Amino acid sequence: MLTGPALASFRKSLLGWFRQFQRDLPWRESKDSYRVWLSEIMLQQTRVAAVIPYYERFLERFPDVHALANAPEEEVLRLWSGLGYYGRARNLQKAAIQVVAELGGVFPNTREKILSLSGIGAYTASAIASIAFKEKCAVLDGNVARVLSRLDAIQGDLRESKKWQDLQDRADRLLDPGAPGDWNQAMMELGATVCTPRSPQCLLCPVAKHCEGQKKGIAESLPETSKKQELVDVALVALVLVNPKGETLLLPPPSVKNPGSIPDHVPTLVANLWHFPTASAKGDPRETASETWKKISRGQKFPMQTVPLQLVRHSVTFRRVTVHGFLVPVPKLPKIKGSDILDLRQVTNRAVSNLTRKIADRGLVAMSAKRQ
Repeated sequence: MLTGPALASFRKSLLGWFRQFQRDLPWRESKDSYRVWLSEIMLQQTRVAAVIPYYERFLERFPDVHALANAPEEEVLRLWSGLGYYGRARNLQKAAIQVVAELGGVFPNTREKILSLSGIGAYTASAIASIAFKEKCAVLDGNVARVLSRLDAIQGDLRESKKWQDLQDRADRLLDPGAPGDWNQAMMELGATVCTPRSPQCLLCPVAKHCEGQKKGIAESLPETSKKQELVDVALVALVLVNPKGETLLLPPPSVKNPGSIPDHVPTLVANLWHFPTASAKGDPRETASETWKKISRGQKFPMQTVPLQLVRHSVTFRRVTVHGFLVPVPKLPKIKGSDILDLRQVTNRAVSNLTRKIADRGLVAMSAKRQ
């Protein structure tokens, strides 16, 4: 563990590197707590490049906590649509409502108070408190943990409770008290751009001379990988019903209060958003499609002109999903309570998952080919 002059050298080198080479990211243009909070929630388990356009669109529509708190949930989810992990969006709005209703619209300015908001854990609270309010608290996420494991040549499973707490203690001791916000961002930036999971760029590392992992020649093998959960293959069938006007039918977000009434995996995979009629595939996908059609059309025979769509491949956490889609031309869309009828080209204007977006794209391609 670095101490004394070595620690001072480490801090100076890392902060100097960050201030010279940090990426130009839109949320770094301001220390406003609302913007910092929004970016930190969006960046959870999501790549920076994917977040940027969502962040900019979201901020344009909801420029402050009041706008977010007072917006319809459907609109919040629509602007989040495609970013994934939709619970983040719901908790984001819940927290905004808390801030407006309980705190007079003023975002809490300490880590402890920030932790009381919906959807905010230890890492996010520390990030917001240090960047927006200069509180002396160190962040610990996957990037920082990787940097620390290589810096001190720490072996074993970093996610083990005692070891993770030890990493937090190390992060706290390294923290530069004079610039906690920049320090935390520098540690995360180092892990994201230089001290990467594979092929770390040790020759470009501003603090390589302090790294025990590099000195011992084991940096690239750290941290040790934990056993991953085995992938589960999931097969689904989705019906893209289309009437002569080119309109389709979307079902409302499924209720998880009665999971037995919903096909396996479907609620999780559509993320409680609008979706096409979807069911778990059992045996022949066309037979499942026919059964699904009978349920929503009250027993009508499956249309003969049905067109199989190009397969949709999708991954959600530990699930490897294959969707057998069918374009189903119908003279009239069935009436289903709570459903929405809209032009197939407008599906992505609703709050839908990436999975539903992909199915809609396949449906549009099939419609275009059918007309030619």
